Amino acid sequence: MKDALGSVQSALVLGGTSDIALAIVRRLVDDRCARVVLAGRDPGGLEKAAAGLSREGVEVATTPFDADDAEHHAAQIAAIFAEHGDLDLVLLAFGVLGTQDGFDADPASASRVVHTNLGGAVSASLAVAQQFRRQGHGTLVVLSSVAAERARKSNYVYGATKAGLDAFAQGLGDALAPLGIDVMVVRPGFVHTRMTEGMDAQPFATTPDAVADAVVRGLRRGATTVWAPGILRWVFAVMRHLPRPVWRIVSAR
Repeated sequence: MKDALGSVQSALVLGGTSDIALAIVRRLVDDRCARVVLAGRDPGGLEKAAAGLSREGVEVATTPFDADDAEHHAAQIAAIFAEHGDLDLVLLAFGVLGTQDGFDADPASASRVVHTNLGGAVSASLAVAQQFRRQGHGTLVVLSSVAAERARKSNYVYGATKAGLDAFAQGLGDALAPLGIDVMVVRPGFVHTRMTEGMDAQPFATTPDAVADAVVRGLRRGATTVWAPGILRWVFAVMRHLPRPVWRIVSAR
């Protein structure tokens, strides 16, 4: 359970080597989170991430988790909860970016990305929801993207996966709210991470630490949606209603 001041005491990260996720976890640890479980499919990367989080009074564990292995998500996540006890927060942070040129050249690769970013995220989130219902509390934080708001021709496969994930997470949140279980959707813009290294930065580009600050503020106020940076909420309030010929021009980058 959260402590008397409302701070998260325990967290599970699905996608435990994500730069954004680790920045969020560092902020949670600064805010008295005492137990962290990092889950992913790169044992070496998880151990390195865990070493970076370890400090006096903080318990950090790692565990295997394959985002693509949807058939076993329910069992894997149930086992994690059974081993580590109640978890206040689960951060869903895995995903593949890819390039539109690559998807155009290899349609099968586009299908695989949809399977990971949307199919894997859906099955993992529903498995987490089962455990939250069992323990009677919890917060699921889903890393979406502003790409979910309107597909751009330069990354519409990725945008489609995030649009689907975003809609799913909103619906899941509405379904779980009467049970006292929260779902928070995070919509970052362009973030300077290993995933985006070498890409041209987009307007209002940000950092993992800035996204983490926005997420923690959102958790404190019980937000259902967090934009990072916040100005993107207003930018996309306009962008989503632009006529398509205009959108094709402004989204060309």
